[in-house]
Amino acid sequence: MLRVPVVSASAPSALRLRTLLAYGVMVAVALGIYLWIRSYGSTLAPSLPPASASEHHPAGGESTFAHVLLSLALVTLATRLVGGAFQRWLAQPPVMGEIVAGLLLGPSLLGAISPSAQAFVLPVDAAPVLGVISKLGVVLFLFLVGLELDPRMLARQPHTSVAISHASILAPFLLGSTRALWLYPAHATSDVDFTSFSLFMGIALSVTAFPVLARILSDRGVQSTPLGVTALACAAVDDVTAWSLLALLVGLAKHDAMAAGRTVLFLALYVAVMFLVARPLLARFAARVEHSRGPVSRTMLTLAFVLPLLSGSITEAIGVHALFGAFLLGVLMPHEGRLAREVRASLEGFVLVLLLPAFFALTGMRTQVGLLHERADWFACALIIALAILGKLGGTTIAARLTGLEWRPALALGFLMNTRGLMQLIVLDLGLELGIITPKLFAMMILMALVTTFLTTPALDLVLGKRGFEERVGDTVT
Repeated sequence: MLRVPVVSASAPSALRLRTLLAYGVMVAVALGIYLWIRSYGSTLAPSLPPASASEHHPAGGESTFAHVLLSLALVTLATRLVGGAFQRWLAQPPVMGEIVAGLLLGPSLLGAISPSAQAFVLPVDAAPVLGVISKLGVVLFLFLVGLELDPRMLARQPHTSVAISHASILAPFLLGSTRALWLYPAHATSDVDFTSFSLFMGIALSVTAFPVLARILSDRGVQSTPLGVTALACAAVDDVTAWSLLALLVGLAKHDAMAAGRTVLFLALYVAVMFLVARPLLARFAARVEHSRGPVSRTMLTLAFVLPLLSGSITEAIGVHALFGAFLLGVLMPHEGRLAREVRASLEGFVLVLLLPAFFALTGMRTQVGLLHERADWFACALIIALAILGKLGGTTIAARLTGLEWRPALALGFLMNTRGLMQLIVLDLGLELGIITPKLFAMMILMALVTTFLTTPALDLVLGKRGFEERVGDTVT
């Protein structure tokens, strides 16, 4: 039976030192390579003219409120049906089917078969309303994602988690940045600088979907096994790192270098205030809720719901994005106890069932697979998929082996970290909204997110066998 050795506080100091040295060398080499990529890429010139606003945002109009409600109802029903079918018949997380449902209702399929039917289900002039609903849904979803990232997971195996996670980020990041050297001249507009483009391509290939990964492990009942805990901890570090890099990228994309520097400074100050001031207050607030008698008052739940919106509005005003503020608050809020349970119970159904389908619908409206009509486009798409898989799988597996895991658990961890899902769509949607990527490149990256996430379940069965996880359910983390 394979076991997963885990680095803990009692591990030999030589092993911890080796891990830290390898981590330092890895980061230094990666930084040097990226600086060279950025230096060379800055000499390249994109061939596409600046994109118009309508290219990134479907035009609005005078859609009736009744039609908007009907569209939202149809999309919600479709995502639920397709998501359930994916879970039941394909053994895939429901979110995979929900993403596919949104794409099928857009121009990629329904619009290609019957433009009038697509215009009825998803009228273009309903896009502004769907956009507001989807943004609210994504902000609250990122708050819930942060609420699921329990920092105590990292305390059990900090060296292993950070080393493996950052290897799983740096490898695809460098591959994505290198690929940007070829994509930038042909797929970037003249108003996008290479630094923003290469950073985005690197981040987009580096994302791991913590919620989907957690759902896969939970469905198998193995989230408490050594491999499950390691995967969750690595994905947690991955998400925090990726969203921090994304916050930096948004600041660079929205402002010039000097203004971006001010944005980063204000963001650092805000993060410090959140850790030093807001975190103790949140702990005190949660303790008060925990010791209160009777049901949680509406006033307390109102505060719990309003806080992520306020945090998001602050980071939006700073010049980063509301998503980061909501995510940060979720990370800092106590993850156990009555308050966390009540917030999850009150928000999850509303966000996942009603608000996020609007995001899937809007993503479907923006995804036009028909734009990939040339052989070179499909080759570029296939290469993006290959690099995404190679970077995540290779970086994670090698780092896991160096920290003591055997080959099969290391490969399984690599495939788990290759899961992208909804988190990838959020990143891509932000890139399209900022004008960093074009609709054609957006479609390629959407296909990459679908393929890499779809591969996770069958790859795990292939590497570990269908009972490979179950045999280790009784193992404990040491």
